[in-house]
Amino acid sequence: MGKSETVRVEAFAGRPPVAVDPGRTAPLGWWPAICVALVAFVDRVEYNLLAGVVPQIQEEFGLSDKAVGAIPTAGAIAGVVLLLPAGRLADTGRRNWIIAAVVGTWALLTLGTGLATSYALLFGIRVLLGAAGQLYNPPASSLLADYFPPGGRARAYGLERLGYFVGLPVGVLVGGALAQAVGWRHAFLFVAVPGAVIAVLCLTVREPVRGLGDRIGALAAGTAPPVAPSAAEEALPVHRQLRQLARIPTLRSVVAGLTIMFFGLGGLFFWMPTFYQRQFGLQEAAATGIAGGVGGVGIVLGVIVGGRYGDRYHGRRPGWRMVLAGTALFAGALGLAVAALVPVLPVQIAGYFIANAGFAAAIPNLTAANADVVPAHRRGLGFAVLNAVVTLGGAAGPFLVGVASDALSGGGGPGSLRGAFTVLLLPLGAGAWIIRRGGRTFDADIRRAAGGGASPGEPGPTARQPGPPDRGGVGGR
Repeated sequence: MGKSETVRVEAFAGRPPVAVDPGRTAPLGWWPAICVALVAFVDRVEYNLLAGVVPQIQEEFGLSDKAVGAIPTAGAIAGVVLLLPAGRLADTGRRNWIIAAVVGTWALLTLGTGLATSYALLFGIRVLLGAAGQLYNPPASSLLADYFPPGGRARAYGLERLGYFVGLPVGVLVGGALAQAVGWRHAFLFVAVPGAVIAVLCLTVREPVRGLGDRIGALAAGTAPPVAPSAAEEALPVHRQLRQLARIPTLRSVVAGLTIMFFGLGGLFFWMPTFYQRQFGLQEAAATGIAGGVGGVGIVLGVIVGGRYGDRYHGRRPGWRMVLAGTALFAGALGLAVAALVPVLPVQIAGYFIANAGFAAAIPNLTAANADVVPAHRRGLGFAVLNAVVTLGGAAGPFLVGVASDALSGGGGPGSLRGAFTVLLLPLGAGAWIIRRGGRTFDADIRRAAGGGASPGEPGPTARQPGPPDRGGVGGR
């Protein structure tokens, strides 16, 4: 990294240039990442309340494991349908407003979940909620890439992922505790309130100029700024934009690897509290306490270590983010094998901890890698594609584990979750291998993205010469 000094840049359209230190991890402050982390946290808390209240919902509506597993699957699929339009909107609209609108809608639908009077009504509301809950990711991920230069992205995305993954066990904890204390409906009514507050907080984050983080990173490194896209490049129809994204080798590796990983993670988190109740005879609060507490500590440790070392050696070691992420995912898969197959509770808890830490260390690096290899004017769509495929993988996990559990039980009594968890192991190992191989193309794809986003074998747009830094030379298009 080059010598650190303060320069003035055009950071926000229609506003005077602001002074930034390009050498800092967060030249414009941490509030955007904190706000997005709060959005991710409260979204995952609500989503995973269902995992903590499964036994009561099954008892009230008379549902099988397969019927319950279908609820998050259907909601996630509904969100996937709208992700590509949301990604396109994130590349053209005000991202802070989009995020606020999505979270506000989500809070209203959360109230409806707690008031559902039948399985059909509950299922329908969760489908709508799934659609709303997925739409914040493309604009939020694109926003963070513009606020943070490449040398700080793993930590910025790590903070967002920390909110996301801490929300998973907290949701399970809150759901189980409230279900045991006052019933499952109050859990959803409780979480709707902070959701509405966070929707308002999103409006305090200013909309940055697109590509700002890349330009600040170029100043810090003393390299040429990224090439601005031509008008023709920006006006390409969506199907041609998608074809360009599909030609980025590292992006293909990130999408495939994260899809497989979320398949395993979705099945693990959704069914682990029920597994503790069935296998070890624990009460709801104790089962969700172990799943949430151990998982939360593992996630915090994994995100901190993964984000810190992902940024520290980025640009210094070939394909570093991908190599680190693949190694962490492999460690997580081994931990899951122990958690699923060893029938001794303390050993099982240790394996569950390792699984959470490994997965959490991989994800911020893969998210940052996605931002690194996709040009700034395509990041909304790039993250939409990533999130759409990853969501399908994560949604398949709870459903397929439920199906396998019912099948292995032979049709009598509760399902066999221990056997069903083995469904997750081989795909996770394959995902780790795919991600590590993506390190071979990572650095070349970063250079192509900085050159204007041309796919391999395609010419890039004409470069635009920047002005002096103190007159906003790293500013907007």
